[in-house]
This record gives sequence, C-alpha cells and structure tokens, in this order.
Amino acid sequence: MAGLSIFGIQGLPEIEPGTDLAAAIYAAANETGTPLASGDVLVITSKIVSKAENRIVMLEDVQVSPFARQYGERWEKDPAIVELVLQESKRVVRQVGPIFITETRHGFICANAGIDQSSSGGHGRALLLPVDPDASCARIRTSLKERGLDVAVIMSDTFGRPWREAQTDIAIGIAGMQPVTSYIGQVDPHGHEFRVQALCTADEIAGAAELVKGNLSRVPAAVVRGLTWERDETGTMQSIIRDSERDVFR
Repeated sequence: MAGLSIFGIQGLPEIEPGTDLAAAIYAAANETGTPLASGDVLVITSKIVSKAENRIVMLEDVQVSPFARQYGERWEKDPAIVELVLQESKRVVRQVGPIFITETRHGFICANAGIDQSSSGGHGRALLLPVDPDASCARIRTSLKERGLDVAVIMSDTFGRPWREAQTDIAIGIAGMQPVTSYIGQVDPHGHEFRVQALCTADEIAGAAELVKGNLSRVPAAVVRGLTWERDETGTMQSIIRDSERDVFR
C-alpha cells in the first residue's frame, strides 16, 4: 500500500429528522469538489444518523423515575439524562459517583449508554444511539450503490478505553466490508505463525477519520481513500463484541 488519503466532506447542512443522508453526503461531496469514488470507505458520525432517524429526545419530555431523580440530585446530574441512560441500557456495568458505565441494547460497553448532548442541535436535547447502526450503514451503502458507487460505510462514535485517559472514535456500525483483518495462520518473516493477531480495521479507520472530522469543525463525514478492504455484505460490528464469558474486565 503506497499510502492513504483522508479528507472530510464539507458543506453538509444541519441534519434534521428525515434527512436522506446518502443523498446529502453525495451532493455535498460533489459540490465541494471531493466526490466519492468506488473503493472509498465513508465514515459518518453516529450523531447525524441519530438526528436523521429522529433519535432525539427533549429532556423536558422525559418521565423521570424517583430513583433517577434522587440519583441525579445526589450527584448533580440531570435526572432526565439518568433516566434515559437506564432506559437505553441492558445493565449497569459500573457506577462510581455520577459516572455510569453501561451495556447498551446493542452490546456496547460505554459511558452513559452512548447518549450525547453535544452537537445535538439545541439546548435541552439529547441524542440516543441509532437503533441498529449496521442497518443504518447498509441503507446508506445501498443508496450510494444506486448512484454507481461501491463504497463501504462505517458509523463512528467516541468511546473511552480501559487504562487510558481521553477518548477515541471507534466503529459501532458497518456495511459492505469485513471489520477485522486476521493474520491468524499466517507466518511472519522469521517463520513464527500468528495465533491470535487480528486487527479491528473498522476501529482503526474510524479513529483515522476523526483526525479530519473533529468535534468543533461541523464535518460529520469523512472519506478514507486508497485502503484495500475486504468486501463482505454480511459484515457486522456485532462480531467484534466479546462474549461476557471471555471478557475479563467486566
């Protein structure tokens, strides 16, 4: 591989419920002189998908349970957010003061069930994660294929990580490509066989794309070009979620 190019798609409008994301991205890419090409990997933030799919909640409309109200008042956390976190979680993995680490209904382990208030489109609003990120990516990929483009699609979100400060973008949805590059069974130049080496290519792409998206740039979509990726119409990010029986950190 000689190298990669990564660039953001400029000019996207504020995303509203019902926005056709594939059409909006296709149009913005063409209008700004950075058209998509077959073989690209399109990386989109989960926030714009949540907005387009109307996963928007007005906090004033949330019916807060007594527990959420009591917990919020104790730790100076918005009781409506506490309530949403509990509703969007299968279980609470860890709870320390105001911090909730939960398992979402998708199986992701993250802070506050992935609920976000930043860049939500207004005060008093919260964004929930898309119901089915893989399916959302598949719809965008299909729409772009109808425009003659064979493009893999990754949905990214910002997660923290055990043992490390700060956050990075990871993939929470995928369409058209295999999320993992496995070296198991291959042999290195010194004759050693790889037994466990498998890279989550989708996460690496999501992290790389964040370098040109950022949180304040209003660029929620990026393209990674020049990468050889394994096509797989059955690829899913569910395949990289480790079973709880094998997860030594829960």
